[in-house]
Amino acid sequence: MAETTKSTTPTLPKSVFNVDVQNHELLKLAYDSYLAAGRNAHPRTLERGDVRGGGKKPWRQKGTGRARFGSTRNPIWRGGGIVFGPTGTENHVKKLSTTSKRTALKQALSLANKAKKIVITDVKTTGKTAEVAKFLADKKLDRKVLLVVDEKTLEMIRATKNIQNVVLIRANYLSVFHILNADHIVLAPKAVAVIENWLAAKEEK
Repeated sequence: MAETTKSTTPTLPKSVFNVDVQNHELLKLAYDSYLAAGRNAHPRTLERGDVRGGGKKPWRQKGTGRARFGSTRNPIWRGGGIVFGPTGTENHVKKLSTTSKRTALKQALSLANKAKKIVITDVKTTGKTAEVAKFLADKKLDRKVLLVVDEKTLEMIRATKNIQNVVLIRANYLSVFHILNADHIVLAPKAVAVIENWLAAKEEK
């Protein structure tokens, strides 16, 4: 069954979970950067050369009293080509430096810690959904729950994939998007060490 370990609970390092959050704009940039990275450029409009028909001049050049037109594919005609529409080759990626990403992560974790959203415990399961569901119910962890582990196991993946609003993620794949969207964050003790080595140690070098 799912249960917490009896080992000593590690403390959260202040260099990662208790930093001063002054630049909220950086959090917004990191959040948008995550969403933009997963965005695909599917929309594509037809340009003048892509529209079918229009090979014949609609009327003669002179003598009709109407404006000159050479093709019904003209963009100002109904059914004509689209000017400056999406081409399907757009790049929506918003680049953020590695240092900025790490700073934003520490700020997001610090806000979550200040809001008392973080629980340090190790969830064990044999792969049954009911075990993890009972664990969450016993801990009163409802709504959106983020489970952060050092390594994903097949048992943990199988036990959590059918639980609504539960996201399982490895510690070194954490993002501002996941942290800010979670109502509760369950950190495995080993995951705390991974996060500290990833975010705190890098800055000391």
